[in-house]
Amino acid sequence: MGMNNTPAGERVHIGFFGRRNAGKSSLLNAVTGQELAVVSEIGGTTTDPVYKAMELLPMGPVMMIDTPGFDDEGTLGEQRIKKTVQVLEKTDAAVLVVDAVEGKSACDDELETLFKEHEIPYIIVYNIKSAEKKQAAPEETFVFSAPLASKCPMQSDIERDSADLRANITNVIYVNAQTGAGIHELKEKIAALVPAGKSRPLASDLVKPLDVVVLVVPIDSAAPRGRLILPQQQVIRDLLEVGVVTIVVRESELEQTLAKLPEKPAFVITDSQAFEEVAAVVPADVPLTSFSILMARYKGFLKMAVEGVRAIDRLQDGDRVLIAEGCTHHRQCDDIGTVKIPRFLKQYTGRELVIETSSGMGFPEDLTPYALIIHCGGCMLNEREVLRRMRFADRQGVPVTNYGIAIAQMKGILGRSIEYVHI
Repeated sequence: MGMNNTPAGERVHIGFFGRRNAGKSSLLNAVTGQELAVVSEIGGTTTDPVYKAMELLPMGPVMMIDTPGFDDEGTLGEQRIKKTVQVLEKTDAAVLVVDAVEGKSACDDELETLFKEHEIPYIIVYNIKSAEKKQAAPEETFVFSAPLASKCPMQSDIERDSADLRANITNVIYVNAQTGAGIHELKEKIAALVPAGKSRPLASDLVKPLDVVVLVVPIDSAAPRGRLILPQQQVIRDLLEVGVVTIVVRESELEQTLAKLPEKPAFVITDSQAFEEVAAVVPADVPLTSFSILMARYKGFLKMAVEGVRAIDRLQDGDRVLIAEGCTHHRQCDDIGTVKIPRFLKQYTGRELVIETSSGMGFPEDLTPYALIIHCGGCMLNEREVLRRMRFADRQGVPVTNYGIAIAQMKGILGRSIEYVHI
């Protein structure tokens, strides 16, 4: 998979924040070398967060996010500010853009406080928007020498003074988005904010090279035509990279496929919705799990999800259950989130439950009305956003689990499905 095809959930998310007309969009365009965002002298041009997947050297695949002005006013302004705060929940590194002439404001200080509360590494960028404006250097950065007091700094001056900053204030830099001065150093500082990517495996650590692994992939009305869903693609790639022999079959051909193999496979990984059928076919001594369970482990919330699934057995008539998905997609007639899991819940619990659904960024802030949350695997969400949702539920005392673990519990095979998966 090339850099440009890297899934959104696997990209480092870099958010650009600041007041209206501080130059966020101009700076984003300068950093990326592309006209990604609309630029205008009129404050408030960016009305909604703008996302752009791209490659940013030396970091690699990233998701750049241009946010509305945090000092926006009125009812619409409040909505834009709320969206900006939502962006923080998925931001791996933040860039606070400050107008170099006006300096920092209470609004910028508030954003800094939010970065710290969310434990987001950040850098403060004083953007010199025009060569004709008089410079007023903020206290947090260097003071220009007398000859520069009445004009915008030149490239050499910025590079010299920025070098002094590195030894003193590592998260502050002066740039000029129009001329490109300081942009190269800014890229390096942004890259330094994010730790080197971890090579957490999806499934390759559970087997060894030349092991045979069978992947069970149903092809039904809900399966995307002409392609596999993302967790299936990622597991295949993860296994191939370490030399595992990977066999992909439908559940309808699984029994015949196992009979043709000279020996039992080292592992069987199935789509969650075929769990029951697959478990009946796969020998009891062959490790079995699901793509969804592997995704929960990969995203870092498997333990919490296993603990949360016990709440299914405590559900009572009238309890509200939220089924949440991290992406939006066209609903099929037998959709797993809106049709199959509600059906499984009714059959398993025998209770009259109130089922509610959410998708994309529509995850509720108040989770206390719910007795249980069943989340998708989160393949389209980055790790920070997935863990935020899990911890958000935990802080409100609401049990949370995911599709695969919930289905395994309701089909009576949870113990088997996590036996060989390191929690």
